[in-house]
Amino acid sequence: MKRFTSILVSSMFFGLTVTSAAGAASVPAFIAAAVADGNRPDADKQRDAERKPGQTLAFAGISRGETIAELLPGSGYFTRILAKAVGPKGKIFAVVPPLPPNSPPDKPDPAARLKGVTDDPSYANVTVLQQPLATLSLPTPVDVVFTAQNYHDLHNVPRLDIAAFNKSVFDSLKPGGLYVVVDHSAEAGSEARDTSTLHRIDEAAVKKEVEAAGFQLAGSSDILANRADPRTANVFDPSIRGKTDQFILKFRKPKK
Repeated sequence: MKRFTSILVSSMFFGLTVTSAAGAASVPAFIAAAVADGNRPDADKQRDAERKPGQTLAFAGISRGETIAELLPGSGYFTRILAKAVGPKGKIFAVVPPLPPNSPPDKPDPAARLKGVTDDPSYANVTVLQQPLATLSLPTPVDVVFTAQNYHDLHNVPRLDIAAFNKSVFDSLKPGGLYVVVDHSAEAGSEARDTSTLHRIDEAAVKKEVEAAGFQLAGSSDILANRADPRTANVFDPSIRGKTDQFILKFRKPKK
């Protein structure tokens, strides 16, 4: 019995080691080249040390020629890298919401934040889709749906049903397709409590919500983890900004 227990504990430890090593997998040359691309703004490159885009996309399993939907891409930090990584035979759909009704005149249109990408002919494989997130609809089934530091915000979108949204992501993917979520960690057990105040979400809550749509957890990575982050401060607080504890979850749509 003691021998069995010893083997079991060793196996559990080995499994954890393998998971951690997978999260820190080597970066393929085509992803490294996409990160090093000279068209990327200097401001983006200065954030690479903290965001680790090469390792993130390597863990996500991004491949040449894929069609990827990026949800809420902001000003295109990952959009540029993804576009170069998938290459000219690949396609990126950058999904942004419309400007809310009665918005202040100085509020930028989410699509306008991507003009630096869409106006650059070297990113001709990027198409911006401006549509309400509650009615997500992609032109074609995709290989990957990717979102970074934004999943928590879905909980703050008026009239957005999270369960229905994740089901729409599921339906938008090819069989075997991946749904990759990167986000700021909230305190364990907090679920969605801090999404609008601290802009964080409990990792366990994301797993529960996404798996409820039919996805299977394919892996997790701790490459963006920061155990020194108490997870009690707003992610924009100068004391923690750029150094938050983050998780990466990779879910797979079953092939059948």
